[in-house]
Amino acid sequence: MQQIVLSSKLWEIALFVAFNFVSKVKRNKIVEFNHKTVLLSETLEYLSIDPDGVYVDGTAGGGGLSIEIAKRLSPKGKLVCIDQDPDAVSVCKERLKRFGNVEFIQDNFANISSVVHSLGIESVSGVALDIGVSSYQLDEASRGFSYSKEAKLDMRMSKSGISAYDVVNSFDVGEIKNIISKYGEERFAGRIAQSIVDFRAKKPIETTTCLSDIVVNAIPCGARRTGGHPAKRTFQAIRIFVNDELENLAQGLKSAFDLLSSGGRLAVITFHSLEDRIVKNQMKDWTKGCICPPDFPVCVCWHRPKAKLVCRKAVTPTKKELEDNMRSRSAKLRVAEKL
Repeated sequence: MQQIVLSSKLWEIALFVAFNFVSKVKRNKIVEFNHKTVLLSETLEYLSIDPDGVYVDGTAGGGGLSIEIAKRLSPKGKLVCIDQDPDAVSVCKERLKRFGNVEFIQDNFANISSVVHSLGIESVSGVALDIGVSSYQLDEASRGFSYSKEAKLDMRMSKSGISAYDVVNSFDVGEIKNIISKYGEERFAGRIAQSIVDFRAKKPIETTTCLSDIVVNAIPCGARRTGGHPAKRTFQAIRIFVNDELENLAQGLKSAFDLLSSGGRLAVITFHSLEDRIVKNQMKDWTKGCICPPDFPVCVCWHRPKAKLVCRKAVTPTKKELEDNMRSRSAKLRVAEKL
């Protein structure tokens, strides 16, 4: 009888330990969302935070920038954190719970204007956008973004809508080629697309590593030796297409700029040339003055600049930041101020 009671006690202890371990893992899940904010000090400097102002972090992610903005606000100030990734919103809420003047919204930053207006806010002092995939999304294998981690193909930032699996298993060869060529600027797009279609004729392409192997084998040996991982451009292209990233960026820039009050600033960080080109051209358009022919004696177009560039050239990471975070190497920050 004593042995039975002892065994029962041991089971109780084991269950108690297991329960507490699981609970601790759930409580500490926030730690898993790691994303080192790129160009953080520069973004804060150029946003020139007004303690009583209203600010929007349109791509809040793990809350790195949001926390620093919130620290600089007075009780009269306000911060709106937006992210389309439900994981990011959950983490952000937890990490900024000590601040009483922060709103959290799950949505795409393309809808930034309607989101902010729904909160009863007419205009804001500044908007920050950090474009592209986060370190967490790349490092969390289950999200299916990484070509180096085994996982089911997904790549959806919002966890909804069409996935990378759908693209590679149902789109025709021409559509896949156009996606890889347009969004990945991959010169072997045709060969890769055909290899994808040939492979899926035998069985579905279900995992990231399977797709990565197909891409690598489709690229000539000589071309694999330069430019990083051979699958990088293809994965980038499919991710951009799945999340409608470039279209959302173009819409989000205009929406964010319309929200700014006079003197308000828009700070945008990009990570590849397709994104940066859109931001650069849009800001150039906002800063454009008179468009009359040069031989006109007086201006008749009445076209006036809507903004000025806060920094004439894109701001890039310092040598120290590059040493601390290699993922920052392609980052560019551009800032415009509304006139």
